[in-house]
Amino acid sequence: MSEVIACRAIRRGRVWVAHVPEHGVYGVGHTLKAARASVERGLALLGMSAEVVVTPTAPELETLRSAEDAYAAALSAAVSALSLRRATLSDISTATKVPIRRVKALLAERTKDSPPPVDAAAGDTR
Repeated sequence: MSEVIACRAIRRGRVWVAHVPEHGVYGVGHTLKAARASVERGLALLGMSAEVVVTPTAPELETLRSAEDAYAAALSAAVSALSLRRATLSDISTATKVPIRRVKALLAERTKDSPPPVDAAAGDTR
């Protein structure tokens, strides 16, 4: 299985219905795992061998995903702000209620994504 195909699934009564519109394949199952397997079997009938990733959808799940994204952004901002104020990793971990390894990962992402410092006098980057 070299290709990965993403599809969405919605709950209809007691089953999940998954759809891969670009291939016209549907899958049905009582569980998400069963719906994924059903889609894979449908793709196999078309001569395709692919790993299927099913994302369940519902208004409540979209609200949850939005809240998770907002939390991740707020956590990153808090860790960054505390770091700039010279708080220790332990204190940042305690204040944000996340493990120190997560704090380290967030700080590593920040330094990776931040632009190089600018020397105001010389007008160039280092």
